[in-house]
Amino acid sequence: MSSLQALCSGLPLRPLPENRGRWPGVPHAPVRTPGLSPAEERLALRNALRYFPPDVQRLLAAEFAQELRLYGHIYMYRFCPTIEMRAYPIQQYPCRTRAAAAIMHMIMNNLDPAVAQFPQELVTYGGNGQVFSNWAQFWLTMSYLSKMTEEQTLVMYSGHPLGLFPSSPGAPRLIITNGMVIPNYSSRTEYEKLFALGVTMYGQMTAGSYCYIGPQGIVHGTVLTILNAGRRYLGVEDLAGKVLVTSGLGGMSGAQAKAAVIVGCIAVIAEVDKAALVKRHQQGWLMEVTDSLDHCIERLREARKKKEVLSLGYHGNVVDLWERLVHELDTTGQLLVDLGSDQTSCHNPFNGGYYPVQLGFAEAQSLLASNPAEFKDLVQESLRRHVSAINRLAQENFFFWDYGNAFLLEAQRAGADVEKKSANKTEFRYPSYVQHIMGDIFSQGFGPFRWVCTSGDPQDLAVTDQLATSVLENAIAEGVKTSVKLQYMDNVRWIREAAKHQLVVGSQARILYSDQKGRVAIAIAINQAIASGKVKAPVVLSRDHHDVSGTDSPFRETSNIYDGSAFCADMAVQNFVGDACRGATWVALHNGGGVGWGEVINGGFGLLLDGTPEAEQKARMMLSWDVSNGVARRCWSGNTKAYEIICQTMQENSGLEVTLPHQVAEEGILQQALRP
Repeated sequence: MSSLQALCSGLPLRPLPENRGRWPGVPHAPVRTPGLSPAEERLALRNALRYFPPDVQRLLAAEFAQELRLYGHIYMYRFCPTIEMRAYPIQQYPCRTRAAAAIMHMIMNNLDPAVAQFPQELVTYGGNGQVFSNWAQFWLTMSYLSKMTEEQTLVMYSGHPLGLFPSSPGAPRLIITNGMVIPNYSSRTEYEKLFALGVTMYGQMTAGSYCYIGPQGIVHGTVLTILNAGRRYLGVEDLAGKVLVTSGLGGMSGAQAKAAVIVGCIAVIAEVDKAALVKRHQQGWLMEVTDSLDHCIERLREARKKKEVLSLGYHGNVVDLWERLVHELDTTGQLLVDLGSDQTSCHNPFNGGYYPVQLGFAEAQSLLASNPAEFKDLVQESLRRHVSAINRLAQENFFFWDYGNAFLLEAQRAGADVEKKSANKTEFRYPSYVQHIMGDIFSQGFGPFRWVCTSGDPQDLAVTDQLATSVLENAIAEGVKTSVKLQYMDNVRWIREAAKHQLVVGSQARILYSDQKGRVAIAIAINQAIASGKVKAPVVLSRDHHDVSGTDSPFRETSNIYDGSAFCADMAVQNFVGDACRGATWVALHNGGGVGWGEVINGGFGLLLDGTPEAEQKARMMLSWDVSNGVARRCWSGNTKAYEIICQTMQENSGLEVTLPHQVAEEGILQQALRP
């Protein structure tokens, strides 16, 4: 029996696998401090033992209790598989449906140590983006998927596989919800307890929906962000010699180094966790590393003078780096940085997402476990220093933006000077990159569309790259609006450059920002290539939840919704339900992701293309809704570009009717009506 077959045979109980505990030499999640009462500890233990028969409960109870006390959560390390975790070719999974095998392919990729941030704690990225809550859930899910037929659906409750339920061949094979906590109880404190109890889970965005594709998933968006920041703030198309300073080299933030090289600028990226920095350097995503601030500044000056393309990883705290840049400005008059941002996991600042400058990494981790209240105080002091340094630099020709990681939101809560006068509560002194830099990209229907070649063959990915390029070039040749043409041209350039930059980490995947027409056309072309044998195995379509209609997030994706509905989550929920109704292979709905627990609701999907006419029809229906839902919402909120796009779509689709807003009432009418 092969290892993959064993992985699909259910929980290994007779005999029990050896308990090897935490693996040495592998990054591990910070210790959690949920503050459970004795009664809650018993409940957490009881909940964990439900997965196991009575004859092994006594042995496992002692182990699980120790994990809970040592790490603040029961991960069930004994059941961490010994098989190499990676995205095996789809035909190797012992399944009854291709859809189930594709889902397994995606799950295994999310837990690949080359991809995952803390693989043994089942965290893919973002410090707490879980694939599952514990390893028992992983084993049971793989077993269910291996048994699943085309007339069953697997239901997942925050990592827990509820079971296989009868459904129809046209229904999703998998439905996932993560963190669906009643709104009044969706607080950080409650989350830590509920996660420790094993009853809810933070799926981030693509971690808990099994759709993460490694740091490539954000490279394209980061490239567009840096390019557009240069255009908007510096007035340049060529970023040679321009300096970007930021922080984070983890699962998502690791993309910053590669993006900087692609756009041709100089990036200095601080990272407190040496393991993350070394990982990106070994993968070729980071050109150089140093732990010396003096060397960092010296290398920065040299690269600026030569207009050298450089990604330099600084092993240290970004606050030290910012304050050193202030010192250089104040003592030499030299401003050494042009653009700045932050990609720490600041959505989770008090549990390892942001480390205070006052302590070293190991010392901070120790304090986090022993005295979380003091750790929180130091984090907030560090955030105030962080912002103070940025504010000083911003008095010169330097521009900073919020990268949607809740940095400015947490800085505000810490008492930092980030207020913007006469602003609404989603705005700060520095802009959101969605709101200002990316502009109306979502309103035009462009967002991070993805596909994964389940054969695992790089040649299949090369073929799909060629197909996508041809589709976009043909669309340009047929004639499109200028704004759309620019987006398509950027995408053609991206795809052509993608292979040479070795973007694949884990599964053979690609991402590009595309609109509704582009996504549907690319999907159809890929499906036809599978049917003809040009692509050897099925392809999974997906996207980042951070997209046109997948996410309601008032401090990021919907920060430019000005009709007062920025805090409403109808769009994301309707996206989740609508995709399920229109042929998605699986759908996911999450609380939290990117900007933090309780701050966002987001939905995602996976769609299997297998070369059949049915797959093409599902792609046409589902991908159209997946985009037009968000464009229509932005149109109704008063966005002019979204209005134009949805009107054009209505003309092209006889089955589409949308409630369109009338012209905004004149201010005089409002004043007269509201006159005392």
